Amino acid sequence: MRRIRPRRSPAVPLLLAVWAGAAGVIWLWWSNTPSIADDNSKILNAGRITGLLAGYLMALVVLQMARVPALERRVGSDRVARWHAMSGRYTLCLVLAHLVLIMYGYALQAGNGFGAIVQQTVDSVQQLPDMGKAAIGTGLLLFIGFISIGALRRRIPYDLWYHVHLLTYAAVFLTFWHQISTGNDFAVEPTAKTVWYGLYGSVTALALWYRVLVPVRLNLRHRMRVEAVIEETPGIVSVLISGRKLHRMGAEAGQFFRWRFLAPGMRLSSHPYSLSAAPRPTMLRITVKAIGDHSAALRDLEPGTRVWAEGPYGALTAARRSRGKVLLVAGGVGITPMRALFETLPGASGDLTLLYRANSTQDLALWDELAGIAEERGARLMYAVNSPDGERPDISAETLRRKLPDIDSHDVFLCGPPGFAQQVYEALRGAGVPARRIHHESFEM
Repeated sequence: MRRIRPRRSPAVPLLLAVWAGAAGVIWLWWSNTPSIADDNSKILNAGRITGLLAGYLMALVVLQMARVPALERRVGSDRVARWHAMSGRYTLCLVLAHLVLIMYGYALQAGNGFGAIVQQTVDSVQQLPDMGKAAIGTGLLLFIGFISIGALRRRIPYDLWYHVHLLTYAAVFLTFWHQISTGNDFAVEPTAKTVWYGLYGSVTALALWYRVLVPVRLNLRHRMRVEAVIEETPGIVSVLISGRKLHRMGAEAGQFFRWRFLAPGMRLSSHPYSLSAAPRPTMLRITVKAIGDHSAALRDLEPGTRVWAEGPYGALTAARRSRGKVLLVAGGVGITPMRALFETLPGASGDLTLLYRANSTQDLALWDELAGIAEERGARLMYAVNSPDGERPDISAETLRRKLPDIDSHDVFLCGPPGFAQQVYEALRGAGVPARRIHHESFEM
């Protein structure tokens, strides 16, 4: 325990690098803009800079989808997903601004007004090189952005949304070429063109390697199959997955894989589920609550069913720990990574505490296992469930301080639905736990 060396997240250096890249894009635009004399010039140059920034962000959007281990396992998959969503929104706004400003500037050059933008767009698509591809790519980006709107996204089946979202790769590929062929900055700056090719080429190579080649190698090497399916509580099952030399996958307690079960009706579905026990050389286990078609179908899996996995992902591991005492907080099926950490985190008697939030005692999955681990390790196990009349338990700063008077000297690992995670995070901050010692991943139930 004296040798605890927390692995810091590289999020801040990465964000600084992103901003430095954006500054470089702005410098490229500025150095190639000798003067902005009239309104038409202002509009066209505004269209240029929004286009350059949109192109830069598109490369970052693909990078955030590439599942690079430095991002997925060091920054955290949920945080990278939020970056991806935010980058996507900014990209769409910049693409629309670029389209409107450039076409309006071209229309003014032709002696027309704002009302001629549509005709100017049609003419540009027909006359300028690679603009047809760009138009299709822009349409795909707008469609993907539309179905990703929160209210609409929640109404679309996950598998449909996931596969449509993959069209982002096609959209970026189609829009790339007009940046090179019609972009004034790349025509006058060969070095800038080389850098742009290098940026997109590197991102493409990372996506192909980590999204395609690495998963193929992993599954050919480990050859995973369903060993057994065990019902833990009504609606919650554990799936035991066997394979060869699974300890060489590099998985840690607290991480998850994206699982594809090659059974009828499930071959096209890939869903993320956390490991609910420490990885063994010949066995992995996930525990899943039936909250959708895919998760409900897991209970009917037959032993011997082939399994295709991608991962491991997630930064909610022991490497984030910086203190001897640890509080684990789980909400719902967020118990799965917490159970694995509860079993494996080093600690003396009294160092570990697990708080498990569920709607009722019947929903406390893996409770017998948790009680056995707590007894064996001298750890503390608490649960918070609704009262018989449905009243929710109080998880506030005062309650946490009363249960753990020294909570401000703990590391806290937190996993659960977004609303629950936000509530507990605020309570922990109010109880005096520094933000740097609250390690959390949230997900949609």
